Amino acid sequence: MAGVLGLDTSNYTASAAWFDGTQGDNVGKLLEVPQGALGLRQSEALFQHVKRLPEILSALKETGLPDRLTAIGASTRPREVEGSYMPCFLAGSSQGQGMAQVLSLPFYPCSHQQGHIAAAAWSAGRMDLLDRPHLVWHLSGGTTELLYVQPEGVSVQGTVIGGSSDISAGQLIDRTGKRLGLAFPAGKAVDSLSLQAQKKESFPVKVKERHFSLSGIENKMNALAEQGRAPEEICWYVLQCIIRAVETATRQALAQYPGLPVLCAGGVASNALLRETMTRACQAIFAPPRFSTDNAMGVAVLTWRRQQEEENHD
Repeated sequence: MAGVLGLDTSNYTASAAWFDGTQGDNVGKLLEVPQGALGLRQSEALFQHVKRLPEILSALKETGLPDRLTAIGASTRPREVEGSYMPCFLAGSSQGQGMAQVLSLPFYPCSHQQGHIAAAAWSAGRMDLLDRPHLVWHLSGGTTELLYVQPEGVSVQGTVIGGSSDISAGQLIDRTGKRLGLAFPAGKAVDSLSLQAQKKESFPVKVKERHFSLSGIENKMNALAEQGRAPEEICWYVLQCIIRAVETATRQALAQYPGLPVLCAGGVASNALLRETMTRACQAIFAPPRFSTDNAMGVAVLTWRRQQEEENHD
């Protein structure tokens, strides 16, 4: 069996995936963040990625890694825009390029964001989206962007048309978690706590031309904590404010781009309340939670598509 290998070394997850054109699998591992911290310095993240990649690749072999690799790909930067750079991606991209050189295989780079889009589309059973215009929410620890996505050959190119103008949804959730003494990353814990809330309050975030600010919600979250409000009520408040902003921006986007499918990618897209609201509002398409968080699956999918395109042109 032949297939391709994809690598992704994001800010907090090291991952590797294989894809054979139909099937695939991903193995990933979170980096270790000290208790009480809100992240890692890039030098430490890069160091941890370099240490983890060998064991991740070894674990990937156990998932059915194809006997014969025909190409290797890696995410080389956060987004497909001028000046997008983060040192942690050097771990996966240098490893991938080195392996490709030794094995005389083609190497295909892509951005972390493009990988998220492809992973969400493939795991949701909607690979057709990669060949047609659609809207994408990239909701993660570092990004809260609404994208108008168009095919670019066998890849995808997203143009930002909305989202947060300051902190990301993931940052707000993690800062809420830190305030409440939860482990980083705090997404799963905040999600779980919110479902236990008895008193449910939220605030309508102002959304103008698909853009909004979340820093005011952070200030309100801190005020609620100082008032001694229950952690589950604070979590509900924060998540509902994020969800209402995302839903409103989506409705505004669909007024401009009627009929386009809406795909939700990124770690925050695994939130249960967000999935329920967006499915009801616009039949939004979600990846399974496993492929919403950072992973290399989309990198492998795009690598396969790039190789197939080149072979078809030969």
